[in-house]
Amino acid sequence: MNEWTYEKAGVSIERAEAFVDYIREKVKTLPIQGLLFGSFASGIELKGYKNPVIMLTTDGVGTKLKIAQDMGIHETVGIDLVAMNVNDLLTTGAEPIAFLDYIATGRIDLEVLKKVMDGIVEGCKIAGVGLVGGETAEMPDFYAEGVYDLAGFCVGICEREELVTGEEIRPGQVILGLPSSGFHSNGYSLVRKVLAEKRISYRDYVEDLKGYVWEALLEPTRIYSQEIKRLKDSGIKIKGMAHITGGGIPGNLVRVLPEGCRAVVEKDKIPQNPIFDWIKSLGNIPTEEMYRTFNMGVGFMLVSDKQDAERILNMLSSAFVCGYIEEGKRDVVIV
Repeated sequence: MNEWTYEKAGVSIERAEAFVDYIREKVKTLPIQGLLFGSFASGIELKGYKNPVIMLTTDGVGTKLKIAQDMGIHETVGIDLVAMNVNDLLTTGAEPIAFLDYIATGRIDLEVLKKVMDGIVEGCKIAGVGLVGGETAEMPDFYAEGVYDLAGFCVGICEREELVTGEEIRPGQVILGLPSSGFHSNGYSLVRKVLAEKRISYRDYVEDLKGYVWEALLEPTRIYSQEIKRLKDSGIKIKGMAHITGGGIPGNLVRVLPEGCRAVVEKDKIPQNPIFDWIKSLGNIPTEEMYRTFNMGVGFMLVSDKQDAERILNMLSSAFVCGYIEEGKRDVVIV
C-alpha cells in the first residue's frame, strides 16, 4: 500500500513556510508595521483618535489575472489588488492603515508568488498602509497548474465627523475627476472576448496605443491615497467621492448621491485615453455600454462646493472639472 503524505497530495508546507518568510522580510520596508505579524491574527496600534470609526473593504482583481498569468507578468496585479481596495476605502473619508491579502493556487510556485507579493508591497507603499497579514491557500485539483486567484481586504479609520457620506451633496456643486491609468481592473471579460474574436494577441504591437497590447492591459490601477490625503490635510470639505470601477461612471457616482440630486457628467471634459477608443472601435461597442463598463479615463470622482473646486485644481495638477450637480431625480447622466 502506498504511503500518503500532504506533500504527495499536492500541498507543500515547506513552500508555504518559505513564502511566509519572504513576506515577513518584505513588510519590514512598509511605513506601518502590524502587531503580531505571522500569528493567528494581527492588528495596528491606534493613536490620537477621539471618536474613531473603523471602515473596511474587500475586493479582487477579476479576470485581469488571466492576462497576467498568460503573459507570465505577476508584479502589477499585486498593485491592482491594493488599489481596488484602498480606492474604495478612500471614498468614505477614512485613512487606509492596514491591508491583508488572500492568495489561492493549485500549487505554490515561490518565484511567481514572490512577484505577486512584490506588487502587493509596492501598492502598500504607494498607499501608505501596512501589510499586516494574509493567507496563502494551496489547493491542488481545485485550481489548474499555473493559476492563482487574489482577494484583498483593507482597514481604515477616521473620526466619525470626518466620514464622507454624500449627504451634503447639493445642486450647484461641482464634480471633479482624477484620471485613470487605463482600464484599471474592470471590464476585462469584455476586453478578452473582443480580442479573442478579432484574433489579436497580447503580444501584438498596436500603433494607436504606442505599445504592445499586454502593456496597455496590465498597466496598474492608479492609487489615489496621496491626492486625497493632501485635500484632507488642507481642510477642504469634500462632499462626496466615488471610485469608478465596474458599472462605470453612472453605476458608481450614483451611489453617493442623495435624493433630489442629479449628476451631469460632461464627457468632453474628461482627458482622452486612446485605449478606450481602441477597444470601442475594435469591438463595435455602443457608447452607452462603454460608459457602463469602463471608467472611460476617470478613475476617481469628487464633489465639492464651487469655491473649493478652484483650490482642488490648484493643489492637484491632474484634477479636472467634468460636471455638476443639479436638482432632479437621483441619477447620473452623461452629456
